[in-house]
Amino acid sequence: MLETPNARTKVLFILPNFAGGGAERVALTLLEHLDRRAFAPQLAVFDATGPLRDLPTPDVSLYDLGGRRLRTALPALVRLIWRERPAVVFATQGYVNLALLAVRPLLPRSLKIALRESNTPSQQLPEGRYPRLMAWAYRTLYPRADLLFCQHRQTERELRERFAVAAAKIATLPNPVPVARLREAAATPQRFPGPGLRFVAAGRLHRQKGFDQLIGLFPQLPPSSHVAIYGEGSERARLAALLDELGLGERVILAPFTKTLPAALAGADACLIPSRWEGLPNVALEALACGTPVIATPDAGGIAELAETAPPGAVTVAALSEAGACDFLDAMRCCTARQLTTPAASLLPERYEVDKVSGQFNTCLRRLTEAAACP
Repeated sequence: MLETPNARTKVLFILPNFAGGGAERVALTLLEHLDRRAFAPQLAVFDATGPLRDLPTPDVSLYDLGGRRLRTALPALVRLIWRERPAVVFATQGYVNLALLAVRPLLPRSLKIALRESNTPSQQLPEGRYPRLMAWAYRTLYPRADLLFCQHRQTERELRERFAVAAAKIATLPNPVPVARLREAAATPQRFPGPGLRFVAAGRLHRQKGFDQLIGLFPQLPPSSHVAIYGEGSERARLAALLDELGLGERVILAPFTKTLPAALAGADACLIPSRWEGLPNVALEALACGTPVIATPDAGGIAELAETAPPGAVTVAALSEAGACDFLDAMRCCTARQLTTPAASLLPERYEVDKVSGQFNTCLRRLTEAAACP
């Protein structure tokens, strides 16, 4: 017999907004697949705007905290937690994670805090404004969490060895990928017209993603090659100026965020991930699910782990050096042009499929609310 709705355990997800980034997509996918028999889904957002605004299902209790910035939203979040009394709060952006842990003395003692580390700290923290302060905050605050989800082994190791998080509090959780939904959206592959290689890249237009490095490679590729970079962000003007400087306006397209990205991935010869640092880029998993191989830098977080379990040739890990020649360029040159009318077979390892990952997530939350350690 199913429990009544009032008997379900409240789980409050926390997001800054509905931006189209990987962390937001992961959180909203996990929210969608939260076990409704055991848990009552809630979602608090600092600012309820963004391209993913329509993803939460109608049964999710949505709370708009009315503040675009953490400092204005945090007091409202504390008040919401006291009013709603969720058993668990879940967050996935590093600065939100730290803020929750910092205000933990102001929250109900019974509250469990489950967090997801969405980046690789050793790569991310040195790139921030205050690397020493942030490293101190991680060491001081992260051990206070009840449960920390990591995407890959390197982050797990860093949390244990560098930030003194107890191993019993750490759980592996790959990014969940709704393969069937992606392949349905990719049923008619989209490809930019003309001969030559066609590449796709996607992500926030930020230095982290390394799109400037990718653009710098294109003068060394055949003139018929083309890449579409999908995304929005603060680097758009600088990247556009770089395209003008190199005369690449017709070969490199800065495209806006689009819900038709799966079709573009399915029609590409490869998905390019030139990141300077990552946790594990969602677009790599989505490309594989659409049957498209991936070329990524070794700095793209758990990409090496993904390459270990993917079919041979599905994931190429290649260095991209700003100083000169690189394996990444050679890997692009080795691609073969494809003309597909339907997506190629999925290349995604089973462990990333949404049912597998959401099952692990629900199990961990059940054990957490039962005060048992999650392996």
